[in-house]
Amino acid sequence: MIYKDDPSAIAGFLEDTSNLKSGRTPGVFFPESVEEVADLLRNAVSDGRRYTIAGNGTGTTGGRIPFGDYVISMQRLDRIGEVEEVEGGLASIRVQAGALLQDLQTKAASAGWFYPPDPTEKTCFIGSTVANNSSGSRSYRYGPTRAHVRSILVALPQGDILDIPRGRYLADTDGLFTLDLPVAGKLSFMRPEYDMPETSKHNAGYWSASGMDLIDLFIGSEGTLGIILEAELQLRPAPEKVIACLAFFMSEGELLNFVEEARKGSGGVAPRAIELFDIRSLDFLRQSYARIPDGTAGAIYFEEESTESGEERCLEAWLELMDRCGAPADQSWAALDNDGLAGLREFRHRLPVLVNEWLSRQAESKVSTDMALPDSRFRELFKLYRNACDREGFTYIIFGHIGNAHLHLNILPRNRAEFDRAKALYRQLVSEVLAMGGTLSAEHGIGKLKSEYLVQMYGPKGISEMVRVKKAFDPYLVLNIGNLIPESFYESQT
Repeated sequence: MIYKDDPSAIAGFLEDTSNLKSGRTPGVFFPESVEEVADLLRNAVSDGRRYTIAGNGTGTTGGRIPFGDYVISMQRLDRIGEVEEVEGGLASIRVQAGALLQDLQTKAASAGWFYPPDPTEKTCFIGSTVANNSSGSRSYRYGPTRAHVRSILVALPQGDILDIPRGRYLADTDGLFTLDLPVAGKLSFMRPEYDMPETSKHNAGYWSASGMDLIDLFIGSEGTLGIILEAELQLRPAPEKVIACLAFFMSEGELLNFVEEARKGSGGVAPRAIELFDIRSLDFLRQSYARIPDGTAGAIYFEEESTESGEERCLEAWLELMDRCGAPADQSWAALDNDGLAGLREFRHRLPVLVNEWLSRQAESKVSTDMALPDSRFRELFKLYRNACDREGFTYIIFGHIGNAHLHLNILPRNRAEFDRAKALYRQLVSEVLAMGGTLSAEHGIGKLKSEYLVQMYGPKGISEMVRVKKAFDPYLVLNIGNLIPESFYESQT
């Protein structure tokens, strides 16, 4: 196993895309086998060490940034297995935690298969996507990473290695799990006793449901219960065709009506992605795409899978819907082949690049949301964000996964006073979204940046439920302390 403590070698592990600046660590371990990871954990207490688990630095909430603990980097555990066909016309592939999402997707595609989860950052580690239950635009049809995980191999905080196939470890009728482990011994604990939000995307806190599967407790737990070492992932047959379109609308009402009709499948459409760009997002994008039509109130990007024989019918259904909702076909951008699809996806991904360039010329960082409401309330979320920012006079953009009532608001402060007002507005919006039955995080997770707001979502009792589950696996608190659960809750329950 490699260990590095030279400041120049470990500096990169003190940052991710969260803009946290206060990370520090004595050193970084680079295990090269499952056994080496387990050994580090098995000896953690006697060695007097706590560990923070490092993905590839693409996270937005500071989860991989250590605050004085040692780091375990997963980058050398990067093997991708072979595609194997399984029941139901599907396939599976076993992947180590440090493999890149883009490499997995490329290997699956070369064999004629398709891995649906599509977070924006393709260089993220697979283990991180499982630990964070990552999602993306295609989650509208296919759900988040959770829906595609058949099994995981986990290193538990006391050094046990546990294989968790879906369906093997289920909570009993009272919500009790029981495990017999070689190192930790017998573990018995109840699932968290709190209600989950009724949103189609949710990534805030431990999963809990009646009769739940243990694998779902670990998926989305942000590395606080164990280290994801390997995952067996489910693949689907690659679609014959994918059509995509960027439809521009002259009024906000027509745009929102289009989303509603598309979600209902009006006229036979069956989208796998429905993404919003508000008018301010388009203003940013005009810097790179001068042909964006003038006078538009926003745009919707959508994708649908089709076949060679069904492509014409599919296009006709979308054109009819666009015409009904006031999106001029001659101003829309359509993609009917791989090159066109790549071009429209580049358009989608260009927005955060342009925003970051704008921010680099300002003194302050952005204030952004990752909240979602129940799907039917997508209009309310959009209007809540827009009205609040217009009232405050902020520079801002709203974009993202409107099909799942999950929108990203980016407030772009120009000075410290605006930043302070934006943070105050963020707190207000959190309160309003939670009161409307929403979730604090739909895809990016909690990490260190948002743990205080998680208390607002679940209340002190709900966080105490998470601490109870955490301590069942990690009684000596050696793993990812500071992530998800505010540290003060550990201190109050010692």
